[in-house]
Amino acid sequence: MSAAATVRDATPTDLPAMAAIYDEQVRTSVATFDTEPRGTSYLGDKLANAGGSDLVLVADRGGEVLGYAFSGPFRPRPAYDGTKEVSVYLATQARGLGLGSLLYGALLARLDGLPEVHTQVAVIALPNDASIALHRRHGFVEVGVLREVGRKFDRWVDTAWYQRRGDSATSG
Repeated sequence: MSAAATVRDATPTDLPAMAAIYDEQVRTSVATFDTEPRGTSYLGDKLANAGGSDLVLVADRGGEVLGYAFSGPFRPRPAYDGTKEVSVYLATQARGLGLGSLLYGALLARLDGLPEVHTQVAVIALPNDASIALHRRHGFVEVGVLREVGRKFDRWVDTAWYQRRGDSATSG
């Protein structure tokens, strides 16, 4: 499937499909620590602020959005401007087909081309072997685990922090 999908910049017409993907994750997983669906407003804000090193990309197959990836501010203070937090979300039917890698490959290649971006950070709720494998495949290394920092579905959840330096990492 990934060969038939293309990666492109997200547009406002993609927001309903992107929100459906995200809100499904809110309802069924710990991939996000949101506890209530957010609809299009959350992603609309990301898209409205996209530009420079804040990117929003979608994987599109025949006009159907199967997933998306984005980069955004790691923290709101200026000293963190060279660090971007990155995330990828896939529709249920698109998981395990290489689309996460396709999206991350495109996102990270663009970030690597920007001199103002020094490093990328990803936060992974545990356990999540597929996400860990995806991040390692794209040059991320684990830099720490925060124990029981989120509570969702009546249980405490750990998060693993992964980091990738654009100037020393390989994508693939």
